[in-house]
Amino acid sequence: MKSYPRLIVLLGLSSAILSAAPLRVLYFTKSAGYEHSVVKHVDGKPSYSENVLSALAAKNDLAFTFSKDGSLFTPAYLAQFDVFMFYTTGDLLSVGTDGQPAMTAAGKQALFDAIAGGKGFVGLHAASDTFHTGESGGGNNPIASDRYKNHGAAADPYLKMLGGEFLKHNAQQVAKARVIDPAFPGFAGAGDVIEVTEEWYSLKEFAPDLHVLLLMDTTGMQGPDYARPSYPLAWAHPFGHGRVWFNAMGHREDVWDNPKFQAILVGGIEWAGGRKSADVKPNRQAVAPGADTLPEFKP
Repeated sequence: MKSYPRLIVLLGLSSAILSAAPLRVLYFTKSAGYEHSVVKHVDGKPSYSENVLSALAAKNDLAFTFSKDGSLFTPAYLAQFDVFMFYTTGDLLSVGTDGQPAMTAAGKQALFDAIAGGKGFVGLHAASDTFHTGESGGGNNPIASDRYKNHGAAADPYLKMLGGEFLKHNAQQVAKARVIDPAFPGFAGAGDVIEVTEEWYSLKEFAPDLHVLLLMDTTGMQGPDYARPSYPLAWAHPFGHGRVWFNAMGHREDVWDNPKFQAILVGGIEWAGGRKSADVKPNRQAVAPGADTLPEFKP
């Protein structure tokens, strides 16, 4: 993977130099692995999440392009957008589950180059269930014991860009995500805790420079994959000259309808696109010192 220059200043643009044009966002939802209901097209109609985003676009000066076509990823195509937003699964170099065209290796590299060159990236939920290290083909293989370790420098370049990786999840349940940075765009009305029913992801492969936004409080959670210290659930960090934001929430339709989730998502898009600024000083070790301790593999 190429070595990209790192940002040494706070990310974001001053309001004094903001463009009047809407932020152009590519919402990419190819599912080479499991296809979530919120991104599925039924009878040719827009997905649930696309309908929510269309409503948010009108209120927040955003312009979305919806696509599942990985073959479009070229430098010229990606240059049209300010932000790339992924809700994807599996090895996107494979056609896989949804039958949509696959991304090429050159297209994958073009994505990295575009972000490192100054574009924004927003990942939701299953964006972390994408390009697993050493796993090819369409599906997700969480039973593989090799998944239950941190690969570090050997991790897939996509995961290093994203800043983390999906490990597994247990049954959907009510749990608490603790707000770490209420000053970050979108979090002003979130309160101290977001407590909802969700398919909570157990995550790993955390980048050392994460600025944690939400912390998964594992206290009292049911299931072996939450038998671990609290870990980052949402974060922001730089990638070259670009801005990467991720939130592992977003499995359920009622989560997409939640005003807190919507506000946090809009804030993440605006930060990633340079419309809003924020201090993204790394805080992972301070707020989640045990995050690299993974649950026991149980075949």
